[in-house]
Amino acid sequence: MITSTDIFSISSSKQFEKIALKVFRFQYDNNAVYRQFCDLMQQDKQTVKSLSQIPFLPIQFFKSHEVVSNTNLPETIFTSSGTTGAVTSRHIITDINWYEQSYRLAFSQFYGNIEDYTILALLPSYLERQGSSLIHMVEDLIQLSNNPDSGFYLNNYEALVAKLLAQEQQGKNVLLIGVTFALLDLIEQQKFKLENTIIMETGGMKGRRTEMIREELHQKLTEGFGVKSIHSEYGMTELLSQAYSFGAGIFECPSWMQIHIRDTEDPLTYISNGKTGGINVIDLANINSCSFIATQDLGKKYDNGSFEVLGRFDNSDIRGCNLMVL
Repeated sequence: MITSTDIFSISSSKQFEKIALKVFRFQYDNNAVYRQFCDLMQQDKQTVKSLSQIPFLPIQFFKSHEVVSNTNLPETIFTSSGTTGAVTSRHIITDINWYEQSYRLAFSQFYGNIEDYTILALLPSYLERQGSSLIHMVEDLIQLSNNPDSGFYLNNYEALVAKLLAQEQQGKNVLLIGVTFALLDLIEQQKFKLENTIIMETGGMKGRRTEMIREELHQKLTEGFGVKSIHSEYGMTELLSQAYSFGAGIFECPSWMQIHIRDTEDPLTYISNGKTGGINVIDLANINSCSFIATQDLGKKYDNGSFEVLGRFDNSDIRGCNLMVL
């Protein structure tokens, strides 16, 4: 039996590998979709002896299959955003406590005590739909901040500007979590010089603006908010853990999450640090669905375990995703 204490108290790479192999065996036994994928990749409980041998399930399976590692009834289902008519990912959550423990502990690890912050959220495209894991997390962080000034803002930029300026004047620590296009909209209405505020962008133009490279985006945001750097969150519907960046687009993982970079032509081969490839994520908090996910993101990993996200695959470049048609 693997407990949350086992996973959230990981403190070394050796311990991580030992628990990851236990999680692999558990999910191979209990997740029919993942087991079938592993069998087609000719990897099973007997052949997998190390981290590098664990197969990573292509993230698209969350669009076509029920990826779940137990028979419990769902407590909630997280869904990805998408254009009208598009097939979206569905992440079946049978125990929401795993998600809540994961982001609460990660926030504490990276940012300290939540009660030291006013949490402001500018997430219009997420608020306007059902099933967002980001909204669940931010709602909970707002509650945990125990601060009457914390809250969501939909399209009322005027009220948000007033709140930011008032908090700044009072010397309060603020964390503004915002979807990219809305943060750009905000600084077009008001230029700031914020000394006590962290700006965290969660990505996403959602068709509202022209996509831009990260360097250009972060330059606009740092100038518009008058801050030294822009923080970022790397998370997705299919995961229960997030990595965080304090600036320059370099992300760090909590101790129960790791990034591995695969060869774009051979999904079973890892490439060396500093080279660009496909991002594979091990998220051990994802124990009730699948902890080993091959994303559609391109990135680089560095020697200290940090990583950078450089873009996305074209769909035609995805390898190993057409093995299962059920």
